[in-house]
Amino acid sequence: MRSRPLFAVPAIRRSVSAVLLLALGVSLTGCVVAPHRGYHGYPAQPPATVPVASAPLYFYPEQNQPEAIQDRDRYECYRWASAQTGTDPGMTPLRVPRAPEPLPPQRDGADVVGGALTGAMVGAAVSRPRYAGENAAIGAVFGLILGAIAQESRAQAVERHQARQQSSYQNALNAAQAPHDNFRRAMSACMQGRGYRVA
Repeated sequence: MRSRPLFAVPAIRRSVSAVLLLALGVSLTGCVVAPHRGYHGYPAQPPATVPVASAPLYFYPEQNQPEAIQDRDRYECYRWASAQTGTDPGMTPLRVPRAPEPLPPQRDGADVVGGALTGAMVGAAVSRPRYAGENAAIGAVFGLILGAIAQESRAQAVERHQARQQSSYQNALNAAQAPHDNFRRAMSACMQGRGYRVA
């Protein structure tokens, strides 16, 4: 007398094929939702600085000072402002950080389409053949929603990173300009005290 197998062969084949299709669908999700083109991650080093010519200061004598007195006043005020601020613009040119390159966040629908396709494949793979179409449609809807969430999350992460970059750039710019601004204020105050109009 022959013994009956515990499981029917067609049922085992169906289960194994469903598991294999599910594994294939899950492994393809990494291929479908790829990083956006043009985005290479965050910069590893701070942006380089670039030299910038500061705006010139003009002093107009209001008391008809002769040329020799004007030269002496400019020289003495320059030395005084440099000693007061610790900055000599003639010896240390203004260098400001390079502005970060803007990177528009991608909302092109690639994640949405990829999520819908992956969801449809997974939905069809885990269902019985009779209900494969319905479950593929349900999986596509869920995948579409998850893809839209992933796309928006990635775009918002890019926007947050760019806001941090812009804030860091503005702080570095202010820090680079502060010594020269202090010198200009000191020089202007000195020259105004000697009877000059500053422009």
